[in-house]
Amino acid sequence: MRVGEKIKNLRVQKHYSITELSNKAQVSKSYLSYIERGIQENPSLQVLSRLAKTLDVSLEELTGEPFKEREQDSPPPIDPEWLEMIDEAIQNGVSKEEFAFFIDFMKYKQNKPK
Repeated sequence: MRVGEKIKNLRVQKHYSITELSNKAQVSKSYLSYIERGIQENPSLQVLSRLAKTLDVSLEELTGEPFKEREQDSPPPIDPEWLEMIDEAIQNGVSKEEFAFFIDFMKYKQNKPK
């Protein structure tokens, strides 16, 4: 059984609507729906951990695999919600230069004396 099916089965057993689970686990409703329907087959460890905790099961029980720490040399996984936002920015015509300008602006704003 794939992870999305397990999440849906556990959600139904706990009598949570998809909205309730998404709110409790702090996962967007649309992203949770994608996971449950098998559209998103590889959710991040962070998302899976929040769902497992909310559903009161272990990460291993949810994924069916023993938990393994990632290798020190491997980069951390990119949160899929960030990828969705980046895709949306690209679809709306945001250029790399504009994105870089925004990042520079945020750095300036954070370091600006108050």
